[in-house]
Amino acid sequence: MPRRSQADVADTRATVVDAAVRDASVRGLEGLTIGHLAEQLEMSKSGLFGLFGSKLELQLATLQAGIELFMREVWTPVAELPAGRVRLVELCNRWIAFHERETLPGGCFMTMAAVEWDARSGPLRDAVARAMRRWLSLLAADVAVAVEHGELAAPADPADVAFQLNALAASASCAYQLSGDTRALQRGRRCMQALLV
Repeated sequence: MPRRSQADVADTRATVVDAAVRDASVRGLEGLTIGHLAEQLEMSKSGLFGLFGSKLELQLATLQAGIELFMREVWTPVAELPAGRVRLVELCNRWIAFHERETLPGGCFMTMAAVEWDARSGPLRDAVARAMRRWLSLLAADVAVAVEHGELAAPADPADVAFQLNALAASASCAYQLSGDTRALQRGRRCMQALLV
C-alpha cells in the first residue's frame, strides 16, 4: 500500500484537530478520547493515534487549535486598528459575536480549559496558563494605551480592566450555554462596553 503524502497526513491531522476542538468545547480536554474521535471521524484508532502518538499530544494540539480559532475570529480582524479604546470596543463586539454565532458547540473553549485545568499540574495545565496570561496581557496592553490617551473616563489599572473583560465574556458565554437566551450575551456586551467609557 503506498505511503500517504505529508500533505495528506497534515490534512487528516487538521480534520481530527478541528473535530477535537469542537468536542473539547463540550467535553473538556480531558474528555477527549482517541476512540471517540476515531468513531466520530470513521477512522481507525491506530491511524488516529499515529497522527499524535499520545493523548497529551492530541490535547496540546487541540488547545493550540482552539486558541488559533479564537484569535482568528476575534483578534485578527481588529489587529490593524489603532491600539486603545476603539480597538477594545470592536474586539469586545467580535468576542460576544463569536459566541452569538455559536462557533463552538460548548461556548468559550478557553473558559472550559481554564476551569478544567486550573487546579491540576502538568504540561497541559502550564500551556493553558500561558495562553491565558498572553491573552490578558494583550488586553491589558490596549487598556494601557487607552488610559495613556485619556480615552477612559477614569484612570484604571490595565490588568484589572483586562481581568474584568475576560470575566464578563466568560460569564456571558456560560450564561448563554445554560439558558440559550441571547440576552445573556447582550448583557455581557453591555457590561464590557460600560468598562470602556
